[in-house]
Formats: sequence, C-alpha cells, structure tokens
Amino acid sequence: MLALLHQTHAPFVVTVLAMVFTAQRPAVAVADAHAEINDALDQLRSAGYGEEDSQPLPAGSARDLCRQWVQAGWLVRQVSDDDVEVYRLSAYGVGALEVAGRVGGARTRVSESRVRTLLEAIERLAQDADPDLMSRMVRLHEEIQQRQKELTRLEKGGAVETADEEQLLEAAENVLHLARELPADFARVAESIKAIQRDVVAELRHDVRPTGEVLREYLARGQRILDATPEGRAFAGALRLIGDPAQIDVLWGQLRTVLRHRFTELLPQQQRRELTEISRRIEQGVREVLAAQRQASHVITTQVRNHDPMRDRQVDELLRDVMSGLHKWVPGSRRGEVVDPLRRLPVADVGHLRQRMSDPRPPQPPAPLHDWDETDDVTAADTRAWGGPRYAELRTHLADFAGAEPTVDVVAAFRAAGEELQRPVDLLGLLELAHGAGMTETAEITVVDTVRPDRTRRRFALGGVVAANPQGRSGGDE
Repeated sequence: MLALLHQTHAPFVVTVLAMVFTAQRPAVAVADAHAEINDALDQLRSAGYGEEDSQPLPAGSARDLCRQWVQAGWLVRQVSDDDVEVYRLSAYGVGALEVAGRVGGARTRVSESRVRTLLEAIERLAQDADPDLMSRMVRLHEEIQQRQKELTRLEKGGAVETADEEQLLEAAENVLHLARELPADFARVAESIKAIQRDVVAELRHDVRPTGEVLREYLARGQRILDATPEGRAFAGALRLIGDPAQIDVLWGQLRTVLRHRFTELLPQQQRRELTEISRRIEQGVREVLAAQRQASHVITTQVRNHDPMRDRQVDELLRDVMSGLHKWVPGSRRGEVVDPLRRLPVADVGHLRQRMSDPRPPQPPAPLHDWDETDDVTAADTRAWGGPRYAELRTHLADFAGAEPTVDVVAAFRAAGEELQRPVDLLGLLELAHGAGMTETAEITVVDTVRPDRTRRRFALGGVVAANPQGRSGGDE
C-alpha cells in the first residue's frame, strides 16, 4: 500500500483505480478495464499531460500497466463464476484508495461524536472484561432507572431533546469514517483465506506426510477455514452481528431515517452517496468473504479427492527436464533464433493392429468380387417394377376413385388399387400427390398392407389422410 502511495505516478494510479473500481462494480472484466484505462490515458495525453514540464504519466499501454499492478499486488486477476477473466482490487489497493479518499475528502476532526464513540467503546470493553456479578447488576439497575425516568418524562408531555445540525454533521462524519474501513477489512479476510488455500494445496502436492494424516488435518481445516487467521476470527465475530438479513434491513431503515433529515442537505453529494451505500457495501463484503471461503473449501476438497502423488511427481520431473533442456540450449543459442515448434506428438506407425491374438495367421484381405455377366436376364419390366412411384397411374386412379366428390380418402383409394399400384413406393407417391392437391390429416390411425414385386408384404401404420379431388388439376409427373 505504501509503495502505491509513494511512487512517482501515484496520483494517476489512484485516480484511475478509483474511477474503474467502485462500490457498485468491485470486479471489472479484463477487456473493459483495458479499454477504460486506455481511454483515460488518451484523454490525459491529448490535454498535454505526460509532456515535459507537466504531470508525468506512466509509459506503456493499459495492458502493460495492469500487468505491472498485478505483479505489485495492487490488483488481483481471477476468473469469475461466468468464466470471464476479471480484475479486482487487492487489500493493499483498497487500503490505498481509502487513505487517498480520507486525505482528499473532508478532514476528520476531534468532535463530540468521535469522543463519545471512544468513551462508549471503552465503557463496553470494561463491562465485558469485568466478571463481577454485583457490579454488572448495579450498572443494569442504573440504566433501567435512567430509561424509566426518560420514559416517564415523555409520557407527561415532555419535549424530545434534539441535537443541533452541527452535532448531527459530526456524527455523520464519524459514521462515514468508520464505514470507510470496512472494504479493506473484508478484502484482507478474503485474501487471507486464499493464502491458506494456496498453502494447503502446496502442502498436499509436496506429499511429505502420510496421505491419511493430510486428509484428516486439511479437510478439517478446510471446513473451519475462518478460524485459521486473526482476520478470519474477527470476521466470524462480526458476521454474527451483520450476517442476519433482518439486521441488514434494520440498518437500511435507520439509514433512510437519517437521509430524510434536513441536516443531510448540508453534506456533500459524495458523502450522502456513501451513507446510502453503507448497507450495500456491508452485504457485498460479506458475500465476497463467504464466496472466498466456499471456493477455498471446494478447491481443497477437490485436491484431496483427486490427489495423485505419482502423477504429480511425473509432472514435476517433466517440468525439470524441460527446464534442464532450456538451460542447455540457451547458452549456445543466438538472439532471435527461430525454434521449430512441436505442433503434434509423434505417432507410432504400426500398420494394422491384430484383433485376435490367439490366431497366429496374418490378417487376410477380403476375397475379390467375381464378375457377373447376367444382365441379359433383367428385363425393362422388372426394372420398372422395382422403380419409383407411378405418378400418372396413381393420379388417374385417385381421380377415378373420387368421382364427383370434392374430397377423397387416400387410404381407401390405395386399398382399392390393383396389386401393381400397392407397392410401398406407390403409397409414398400417393401421399405426395395428396399433399400437392391439398390434404387434411385426421386423428385416426390406419394400417395398410403393401405388396412388393417379389410378392413379399410390408405393413405400415399412418394417420388418416383426406385429400382434395385432383380431378381437373393439371401438372406433369413429379
């Protein structure tokens, strides 16, 4: 965080990060972030920044700058749930923006509200640390008497003591000061969980201890990952206060009450927006930490289930061989030397794989086809009998069967035809003619027997078809 605030281009970096990453958009797609930062650089350079005797700008494109910021630990690059690469501010980046925001915003003052907050915190700490039963009972009786006295006064028509606008403004600034610390705290908890995840996976891959011991220890640690760090334990305690949805609703109602008061008109627009977004930022921070916890538990459990020490050692040996080969090749290579890439793995030329290992004979090719010179026995009538539909005869038969009726039952017409028109292909041809003339299907299912030229029979089931009378329609055979 200090490295970010003390570097030469800190004003530009802090401003750009604050512009790109907001409370409503904590994660930004990589392509969108590069486009927005490039646009900001172009606008600044066109305005004269980055030239001599002016405010310096970092060199390079937005992609180069984001890569440098990721390496410095100010940004985190990860894959979202939608399989999209996104940038997120790290805990150091969030802390730097909070420091810059406090310095650039309204200056904090020693006010009555801040002193009251401090005194109430000290009083609560003393009460929680004091185990004396009688002292606790005395304090509770005093508080009850004070509350009862105030209630009696109000019931008798007493006026409600209101604070002046200056005191309310001081209290609002104190609330904003406390709320600005939350995003960095949430980010630190999420990053500590991810660090534990990396440590656990690395320990599993080393395979130093017995597998059973690793399973017992790290599965238990994965289930209680929030208890493994001070930040996690602190967040677990805070989650008991703010994790209840009803408590968030109460908080949002209290903020609406504050924003309806007249004194909020004296606050700058940015501070009013921060007051409005307090509950949303708390919910968002809780979701980020819980998502990091679920992801860490999932990764650890998956690594434990799929952990294969033999395979990991083979991968490590392969990587060491690759690095050793590079160390041998680099000293004797020249700058810019072209290296032919290995585009595909070599394939063994085995020819024909034996299918039955029990047969010692080599595989034989199939017997060659013998010549067939019996085409003289096939007549034109036989060829026509096994050919396609006879459209002309089918159209004439359909028209004759319909007579003067406007419609005709196609199935009944087919059954009434001669055997030479009851082939399977003639049934399809008849349905094709009916479709061209305009047909209507019915819900009735009928069964039709067809006869092939070799006297074999085939049975077909089809829905009932009623076609328009083709009498008078023109058209050649299809």
